[in-house]
Amino acid sequence: MKIVDAKVVVTSPGRNFVTLKLTTDEGLTGLGDATLNGRELAVVSYLADHVAPLLTGLDPHRIEDTWQSLYRGAYWRRGPVTMAAIAAVDVALWDIKAKAAGLPLYQLLGGASRERIGTYGHANGRDIPELLDSVRARLAEGYPAVRIQSGIPGLKAVYGVSDTDDTGAPVLHQQARPLVEDWDTAAYLRHVPAVFEAVRAEFGPELPLLHDSHHRLTPIQAARLGRDLEPYRPFWLEDCTPAENQEALRLVRRSTTTPLAVGEVFNTVYDYQALITEQLIDYVRSAVTHFGGVTPLRKLFDFAAQYQIKSAIHGPEDISPVGMAAAVHLDLAVHNFGIQEFSGHTPLTDEVFRHAYTFTDGHLHPGEAPGIGVELDEELAAAHPYAPAYLPVNRLHDGTVHDW
Repeated sequence: MKIVDAKVVVTSPGRNFVTLKLTTDEGLTGLGDATLNGRELAVVSYLADHVAPLLTGLDPHRIEDTWQSLYRGAYWRRGPVTMAAIAAVDVALWDIKAKAAGLPLYQLLGGASRERIGTYGHANGRDIPELLDSVRARLAEGYPAVRIQSGIPGLKAVYGVSDTDDTGAPVLHQQARPLVEDWDTAAYLRHVPAVFEAVRAEFGPELPLLHDSHHRLTPIQAARLGRDLEPYRPFWLEDCTPAENQEALRLVRRSTTTPLAVGEVFNTVYDYQALITEQLIDYVRSAVTHFGGVTPLRKLFDFAAQYQIKSAIHGPEDISPVGMAAAVHLDLAVHNFGIQEFSGHTPLTDEVFRHAYTFTDGHLHPGEAPGIGVELDEELAAAHPYAPAYLPVNRLHDGTVHDW
């Protein structure tokens, strides 16, 4: 079997997605997600101009060899653009291999380690009463765990607090320039413990509660927040400080027993080495789409398992159903699964990317379709062309750019 065509499809059914479609001489096709939110066209060029010409004529079964060739052969390694492109190829090859075997992908990864996959949903509100209503909505949908984000008094626009529709799904605003949000760390640190106190008072001690600081804090600020939240027993505190400085997590870890989750912006195992070997975190958060695919992420989870660290694959709306399907297959197979973020997609996105995975009573299952179980409707995709869109930026009250 040989690859005879590599096609890059860009579509925007509410937000932009980049998909690689590989076709073999036996008529099998494979899909891979290459979406890099706010920098999509950089990956499109990387794939179409530099990677696709290298794929035709290759044996699609040689997944490890192809991965190593794309990673080592470029010389300029790592980085989100490179790793998103490699991820698309890797997942598409796994899709083809599993289809050739007539099996769902998780069976090629060792089979199921569990019956279903636990998730957490996003609850947010401009104030605490609105947040409590949002938590009720997520619980009504069956989510067994909830991430809570609240507006902060005195701030106009805050990460994690978005406009929502009647179902609680975020309303997406595509625009040609980034939205500017504002930030005040002191106000945030004063407010978040009160948010947890209110949610615990309303819903009790058993509901797993997660919170995302989104890289906003210094190590000492993160340490203080982790300690302040200990009475409320968070499931985790996510991305409490920019973790490219891995040593910063040593201070946080020494100061609090609040579990820590890190890694959604990481691209390779090298970003995690000290964090894992020194057991500075509890959950690894990288996405299949941004970490180079199923092949390296499975290796990362096996590495983390030696230190009792669990998986928690990044699953926002900008991971397409192709990337989400690959994540769900991996979730089902690995032993050290922790939890899966699941925001879901718009009905239109689910029409463009018809998928076999299901979400029932707050749990996911990849389904039994051969491959990853996603089919791309190219005609419908073409009806929704790329639209320029950016992630927000963040500024302090004096105008200084801050981490978003």
